[in-house]
Amino acid sequence: MPQHVDEGREAIRGFYEDWRDPFEDYEQVLEELRDLGNGVTFAVLHQRARPRGSSGVVALRYAAVSTWRNNLIEQLTIYTDIDEARAATERLAEEQG
Repeated sequence: MPQHVDEGREAIRGFYEDWRDPFEDYEQVLEELRDLGNGVTFAVLHQRARPRGSSGVVALRYAAVSTWRNNLIEQLTIYTDIDEARAATERLAEEQG
């Protein structure tokens, strides 16, 4: 199920700050990035982090579908189902065209 992040620079920045805040030793690796045109991008990322005060590590692989305007992300949707994200990205690129 995708998680829609509110639109706009401050909302997206706040989402990422809230996402990272509980962790130390945070690492995020970009596995794939595609520009589908019409201001739509698709990315697959792998995140590894250690929760504050813990010796354990958590990992998450997810996709981010973004729309862009004036070289800034305008809208961001996060998916844990990579195939669902790919399909959504293709539909969105067609709609934006």
